[in-house]
Amino acid sequence: MEHWLWPSGGAWLLVAARALLQLLRSDLRLGRPLLAALALLAALDWLCQRLLPPLATLAVLATAGWIALSRLARPQRLPVATRAVLITGCDSGFGKETAKKLDSMGFTVLATVMELNSPGAIELRTCCSPRLRLLQLDLTKSADISHVLEFTKAHTTSTGLWGLVNNAGLNEVVADVELSPVATFRSCMEVNFFGALELTKGLLPLLRSSRGRIVTVGSPAGDMPYPCLGAYGTSKAAMALLMDVFSCELLPWGVKVSTIQPGCFRTESVKDVGRWERRKQLLLASLPQELLQAYGKDYIEHLNKQFLRSLHLAMPDLSPVVDDIIDALLAAQPRRRYYPGQGVGLMYFIHYYLPEGLRRRFLQTFFISHCLPQALQPGQPGTTPPQDPARDPNLSPGPSPAVAQ
Repeated sequence: MEHWLWPSGGAWLLVAARALLQLLRSDLRLGRPLLAALALLAALDWLCQRLLPPLATLAVLATAGWIALSRLARPQRLPVATRAVLITGCDSGFGKETAKKLDSMGFTVLATVMELNSPGAIELRTCCSPRLRLLQLDLTKSADISHVLEFTKAHTTSTGLWGLVNNAGLNEVVADVELSPVATFRSCMEVNFFGALELTKGLLPLLRSSRGRIVTVGSPAGDMPYPCLGAYGTSKAAMALLMDVFSCELLPWGVKVSTIQPGCFRTESVKDVGRWERRKQLLLASLPQELLQAYGKDYIEHLNKQFLRSLHLAMPDLSPVVDDIIDALLAAQPRRRYYPGQGVGLMYFIHYYLPEGLRRRFLQTFFISHCLPQALQPGQPGTTPPQDPARDPNLSPGPSPAVAQ
């Protein structure tokens, strides 16, 4: 009787897989991923039958099968129709590429740029349809935000505003918090948080009316303590939390809120080595003499070289981010968070589940590994030897400038 209830050889698995395929055949991505998932389910069936009782095996395989097939299913998409979307920061990078893609799909795109005659603005004006409208917007200026709000309300009366993509962002310095001027924290907060907050609040009546979408491009630096990104990371952390609050508060209105947390991609700002060199020189020129003596110029040069080294790992293809933005705008059930980019899932797994020392060592290895500040190096007057990392698990040594790449 038990054998009749639980066929051997995974026969029930084939029947269940056939039924699910029949049910979801129009929504599955056919190909190697589906075949791999079925092979893994078959292997799991074989293993569970030898280790678990029948009911437990059924529960494990049913759960695994549902997760695998639902992950492979194509998400239902809403039609583009006459939907209008406002995107900030379209001068370059994710904003520019998203504006071009949405325009090609038939969206009415309102693309904001810092300068209407910037190379990115000229490219959009040249290659996109007349539906795309360019708007000048500096998120630190309330007058610019007010103008964009008025324009958007006036030009979406017939279509409504379906989506807002908060993409514009700013990072001015790569340095320890103590070395970063407080003004850089304010600048990052003005653009990455307060400006985006003011714009989002101003557009909420339109978004509530359309039961639309808010999509914000964040950063893993807002979730985990990336060395030398204190100003940028704290502003992104504030924005991510704000979007989580909006997600709860706007749920009764039918407005869905998503945050994109991309890995490192080779946008124009990332590729501009000269820009980072200028920022480094400005930092050195503005440091108080006491701090410059304590840390040393070599320390700051080392940080800059480490940062530029990490940028070589940046991915040149921006389409994973653009695709996730589009999914957040059009999916019937968009995710609350998206993590495009190679290795981002591993980063978050390490951050949430591994000990602090390993988390810090991982970020140092793939981003910035500190060296000893000048005042702590042996032979400096008044130096106390640094604590032995073997005695304190919270300390992790970085390479000296002599061996740093």
